[in-house]
Amino acid sequence: MGLTSRLQGLLKRVFGKKRNPRIGIYGPPNAGKTTLANRILRDFTGDVMGSVSPVPHETRRVRRREGVVIQANGSQVTMDIVDTPGLATKIDFEEFIKVHGMASEEAKRRAKEATEGVVEAIKWIDDCDGILLVLDATEDPYTQVNIVTVGNMEARGKPMVVVANKIDLPNAAPARIKSAFPQHPMVQISAREGQNIDKLYETLAKHFT
Repeated sequence: MGLTSRLQGLLKRVFGKKRNPRIGIYGPPNAGKTTLANRILRDFTGDVMGSVSPVPHETRRVRRREGVVIQANGSQVTMDIVDTPGLATKIDFEEFIKVHGMASEEAKRRAKEATEGVVEAIKWIDDCDGILLVLDATEDPYTQVNIVTVGNMEARGKPMVVVANKIDLPNAAPARIKSAFPQHPMVQISAREGQNIDKLYETLAKHFT
């Protein structure tokens, strides 16, 4: 084999390797996206993605963890996990003041950063190979932000699995989510308690590899 052929082979091996599937975790604020990201990382790396809070928009920047090896059904798949800020059609700093007792400047800063986070999250959609849409099973799924988000993902042709989260809570009704978006596979879980999480890992391996 000549030098040129060997060089071409080396370049192909270095630059032609397909990247790991990049899975974006999307959904409205406080649906449990970071809790789910933390669960995945804790189960397979012993680490966490970030902090969680009952205050909306705790996550205000996209966070990515590369090369997470997920084991399911006796096999393993390697994925990049992308945790995104909560998607919202309106972010009002006054809500942080009235509902969560923040000082005015802190509320304005959080609202500004949250708005920037939404824009960043939307930009990341095209870089994702699959979407986990996390929805709170205790909330009405027929919201404007949910419908717009699903339509946006579908228009971009992104494979999607709907995750009905918080099924450990007594008022959870995951059937409502299934009725709202029957065109996509759905998994019912509690990211906080780890309930049914193995089923989610099996679904990840099946649909995104």
